Amino acid sequence: MRASVCAFLALAGGFWVAVGPCRAAEPRHAIAMHGAPALPPDFTHMPYANPEAPKGGRLVQGILGTFDSLNPLIVRGVAVQQVRGFVVESLMARGNDEAFTLYGLLARYVETDDIRSYVTFHLDPKARFSDGKPVLAADVLFSWALLRDKGRPNHRQYYSKVTRAEALDPLTVRFDLAGANDRELPLILGLMPVLPRHAVDVATFEETSMTAPVGSGPYRITAVKPGASVTLTRNPDYWGRDLPVNRGLWNFDEVRLDFYREANGAFEAFKRGLYDFRVETEPLRWHDGYDFAAARSGEVIRDAIKTGMPQPAEFLVFNTRRPVFSDIRVRQALTLLLDFEWINRNYFFGLYARTASFYAGSELSAWARAADDRERELLKPFAHIPPDIMDGSYRLPVTDGSGRDRAALRSALKLLSEAGYELDGAVLRQRSTRTPFTFEILVTTRDQERIALAYQRDLKRAGIEASVRAVDAVQFDQRRLAFNRCRPATSSRSTGAARPPPSRARETTWAPRTRRSTS
Repeated sequence: MRASVCAFLALAGGFWVAVGPCRAAEPRHAIAMHGAPALPPDFTHMPYANPEAPKGGRLVQGILGTFDSLNPLIVRGVAVQQVRGFVVESLMARGNDEAFTLYGLLARYVETDDIRSYVTFHLDPKARFSDGKPVLAADVLFSWALLRDKGRPNHRQYYSKVTRAEALDPLTVRFDLAGANDRELPLILGLMPVLPRHAVDVATFEETSMTAPVGSGPYRITAVKPGASVTLTRNPDYWGRDLPVNRGLWNFDEVRLDFYREANGAFEAFKRGLYDFRVETEPLRWHDGYDFAAARSGEVIRDAIKTGMPQPAEFLVFNTRRPVFSDIRVRQALTLLLDFEWINRNYFFGLYARTASFYAGSELSAWARAADDRERELLKPFAHIPPDIMDGSYRLPVTDGSGRDRAALRSALKLLSEAGYELDGAVLRQRSTRTPFTFEILVTTRDQERIALAYQRDLKRAGIEASVRAVDAVQFDQRRLAFNRCRPATSSRSTGAARPPPSRARETTWAPRTRRSTS
């Protein structure tokens, strides 16, 4: 046990931190949301990384959009998101082939109790910022306070749950989480970006800036053309190049990010060889847009990469707070009326697949998989889960792809009749009140609008009147926050971790998922 140090540090942000003795601890190399980390303490590299990968060269990547800031940790401005990770590091790093497990990065070890009432991070003594100064507990506490008060909303929300923060010694920091009742919080704190206290101006932190930030990551920003490009150069003195979480990664000597404001212009630049790597998300372009000289000669290599991660997806989400969607038979009927097979063939050239799980494309998917004994025990309180969900036999409906599947229409009308609706001529009405079945679909992009209009046509065949309304991002968020209207929504993971619905809840939604990339 180290001797006590009777001193206090006054840090920016207006709080005092006691520097005292290290407490009894059981530090570990990793922390998992549930269960134990997959990799042992003596692992040498991530399973998905090649530790012998060659170093050197330059990668030019095309990005659709623009930027007016190099700070991705604030609300204001449009930032270069790659700064996070390439330049600014976290206390710990994700294991990308596990659901939510973190391994040591700036923090060599982590400790917490069974109820996650506190978390302590032990910093690596070798950790350095790019200017050579060591990463200390004071920097961690400074970053926590700064992002809690001036960071993005997710940082403010989570970091404000910490009841007490203190440096136990210059390389050890503890966060008390009493009362937070959040098992995920220690991991979210583990993903906290660490900023250098000596190189950040608190007064101007929330302002957009083109000044290259000082970070501890493997790259430094060496050139910026506002709105056009950012050049990242590998730091030859990077402190963490030999860490197991980094071995085989960060291989290019230089990475240049070129920004394009318009999709067609970006693709034409790729065809001319102005950048090296492209992720293709447009089915029409993937289907017939790569018939140019470089692609025919093999200079451009097309490949479909399956990552094993949950796939990107889009859903039509029912607002079940509205009475019209409260009956599951109605939602089942509306699902039957979506002719995904027709949409996939005519709009996406058969390249998309129906999403059947909140974790589609990964080993976490419960699709076509029976619940095991432990799962059944956990789900006992939810007696409303249908048996076919539990035994893995549930399947999403499949149409004949004609755009006029009469069998699907009959099945949908039967369910709607059981739910209290009947056709009155060409209008579906509630049997008791004679109210027409109508609702609104909210969209924010042209692609969403195209799918919604196809769905509108399918619904019309059942006498349902659905209006499609395109709104901007602000209006969409206002509606969403007020739980107003049925709306399409894109699934995503927040900084920290996602909070998806239970994986065995029956879905009455659709979602195409992308599995295509071009390099």
